[in-house]
Amino acid sequence: MTLTEREQALIQLIKENPFMQQQEMAEKLEMSRPALANLISGLVKKGKIIGRAYVLPKENKIICIGGANMDRKLHLKGQVQMGTSNPVTSTESVGGVARNIAENLGRLGHQVSLLTTAGKDSDWQAIVAASNAFIHLEEVEQLEQCSTGSYTAIIDEQGELVMATANMDVYDALTPQILMKHEHVLSTAPAIIVDLNCPKETVNYIQQFAVSREVPLVIVPVSSPKMNRMPTTLEGVTWFICNTDEAETLTHRTITSEADYLQAIQEITQMGVENVVITAGAKGVYAANKNLMPTHFEARAANQIEDVTGAGDAFVSAVVHAWLEKYTFEQTIQAGLINAKNTLESKFTVRPELTKQSLEQELED
Repeated sequence: MTLTEREQALIQLIKENPFMQQQEMAEKLEMSRPALANLISGLVKKGKIIGRAYVLPKENKIICIGGANMDRKLHLKGQVQMGTSNPVTSTESVGGVARNIAENLGRLGHQVSLLTTAGKDSDWQAIVAASNAFIHLEEVEQLEQCSTGSYTAIIDEQGELVMATANMDVYDALTPQILMKHEHVLSTAPAIIVDLNCPKETVNYIQQFAVSREVPLVIVPVSSPKMNRMPTTLEGVTWFICNTDEAETLTHRTITSEADYLQAIQEITQMGVENVVITAGAKGVYAANKNLMPTHFEARAANQIEDVTGAGDAFVSAVVHAWLEKYTFEQTIQAGLINAKNTLESKFTVRPELTKQSLEQELED
């Protein structure tokens, strides 16, 4: 629900002093007392003010900013042959990095809100139907002139990605101006997670906002080509989680050996981030923070890989969950590895059997 500038200014005054008299509020806002009373009445009706002392409701929802797409997967029958028609079976599901992370976190018991741009079309309605049991969608901005984001993947018989196409133009409209409408929600978040489907100016805005409001920030790249949307520094970033290709782009180095990974981790840590993880597929992950030296963690071997799509998002989600639950650093990384492994074994991008209890049990085993 969009708030006017005056409504936002009034809420800020109330945050500073919930017991301020109406006359004083009116003077500070340079408006008449009757006009102020009408403004307060409107905010009460919108649910933005509760109680006689102008008590503001606590949002306290994790905010995921970025992609929410329709994913279409084409599974090859046999070896791929370029330049000709290939027989496939097809499936369709909802996806997008920010949306997938949000659903994982929702299934893990967190209150989560998705902040994104979308079209007013059937694809968005399909995303709503699949997501609203686990994700708050009030902060989504629907645009008449845009199509909801879509992603089409071609996957071989081993479950590996052969090629993908993406229609992501809708996220060009996910500007700082849209995020400014939701600052009251962002400022109360236990964490903000942003993927690099967002424009660079939006990523910079979120970083600056997180630093100024002391809100934990997680940055998740979506591909090497979009690494040019990274902020100049990682100051104020709580977690930065990327794959090997993205780390190579960021550090301008080829990463093949363990020594390369450890060096890359150190370089990224020096950019100001508190915790950094580089995922390396079957090689596991390399992780460090400001207090712990770079460490290698073995991957959890999947019994059978059904689909690689969503495994990275599952890793990020479980890491954020475990960190918010105040697990140790090692337990936090292990939680990510467990959720990634189980997602690899699932035909679903976000596995429906995921719960907080099931993840805790697997971590103890």
